[in-house]
Amino acid sequence: MAMKEEADLRAFFERLFHVDRIVPQHHRKGELPSAKQAYDDVLRIALPSIAEMVLMSLIGSVDTIMVGQLGKNALAAVALPGQPRMIMMSVFFAMNVGVTAIVARRKGEGRQADANLTLRNAIMLVAALSVVIMTAVLILSEPLMRLSGGNTNTLDDAEVLRGAISYFQIMAWGLPITAVSMCINAAMRGVGNTKITLQVNIVSNLVNVVFNYLLIGGNFGFPRLEVAGAAIASVIGITAGAIMSFVAVMHGGNSYLHLSRYDKWRVDKPTMRGILKVGGNAMIEQLSLRFGFFFYSRITYSLGVTLFAAHNIAMQFLNITFSLADGTAIAATSLVGQQLGAGRPDKSLMYGKLSYRLALMISAVIGLFLVLFRYPLSGLFIDANTPQADVVIHAAAQTMLVVALMQPFQMGSVVLSGCLRGAGDNLFVAGVMGVCVSIIRPIMAVLAVNVFHFGLALTWLFSLSEIIIRSVMFGRRFSSGKWMDKKV
Repeated sequence: MAMKEEADLRAFFERLFHVDRIVPQHHRKGELPSAKQAYDDVLRIALPSIAEMVLMSLIGSVDTIMVGQLGKNALAAVALPGQPRMIMMSVFFAMNVGVTAIVARRKGEGRQADANLTLRNAIMLVAALSVVIMTAVLILSEPLMRLSGGNTNTLDDAEVLRGAISYFQIMAWGLPITAVSMCINAAMRGVGNTKITLQVNIVSNLVNVVFNYLLIGGNFGFPRLEVAGAAIASVIGITAGAIMSFVAVMHGGNSYLHLSRYDKWRVDKPTMRGILKVGGNAMIEQLSLRFGFFFYSRITYSLGVTLFAAHNIAMQFLNITFSLADGTAIAATSLVGQQLGAGRPDKSLMYGKLSYRLALMISAVIGLFLVLFRYPLSGLFIDANTPQADVVIHAAAQTMLVVALMQPFQMGSVVLSGCLRGAGDNLFVAGVMGVCVSIIRPIMAVLAVNVFHFGLALTWLFSLSEIIIRSVMFGRRFSSGKWMDKKV
């Protein structure tokens, strides 16, 4: 009996993870790599990407932890600009989707010069866009913070609004540096060079933490700038990372991607059209995602400053888990794009499915970790001696149960959408995101807060249920194979 159960278990895992069982015979265009080689290929890109994405999210989390020691008002002040800033950044996230997909495809096709041409055109595009968006944000910062929920009804509200405006404006000044650095890193991911992007983010985080310590509390003779100090520290950290990114492509003689002042720095219309085509579809997705989160955050703020501070803590962990999924999705995007460029859609299918299975395993571990340690983790973000800190910690810990519950659907959705982006199937992804995040999620949040009068945790559960729909839709699309015929 035991031998039969062992054989059944072995057969189950073979169906899940062995490459011969993952890719049906009718999809095969040639020999597939061994299971070991296939997993090595995925992990070679995924592990540095996961570390990089987590470190990127930790920039915000470290700010939140250090600012949280000042109390709930400071914690809310850092949270309030979060979604408007992500809307601001969504343009560049979208362009970077196009950069990664196109560079990956050009590498698979063996067209190195065109991959570098894509990078140069993308840098010119995001640099110009960043200056325009930065100017608009600096002019409109106060109205945007008020639209996000900031007001002056109470002394707490007024303090939150002042801090939020200051934080938002300082981060806007660093936008051009951030945008160009992100563009270079996106191209590096397209060729599978995730180690340099990991190194960039390690340095950026370390610099950010050091200057957080110096500027938030005013240590070693530096001024005590509190919330503004956190923003300045972030910009300094991002700048340090940007310098490393430029050095990597300008002096990396053995790098597939290389920039030089002797290159032709002119707009190439076909290349620019390609970036805008793929990036434009991704922009629909990004704007849908960000506006959905914006309205969700706006509705949550109506629960009050205390629960909004708890909401911000839970968002930090949701962002970190998204980062784990994003890191795995980068491997899927890169490998799917490269193999389609090389004329091997069967390998694209294989790498996509392996990445999805890896994400599910990670989600199980992360979900269990959040359930077991939700209270001590929540307590990291606020000084227990500040007013109502115990209420904030309890509400955040309860909400983290929802984050844990959603992990398999969330990670699966992110990785499968990454596979589709790597194939250039961005319009389908954008449509699903638009319906789920921009329509279903805000409606569910309004019902939870204004109709059923739920607390924070149940509001999250009600609102985030749309992630399940996304996961199912992306899974069906990927299984259909329609993405294999997309041209980039």
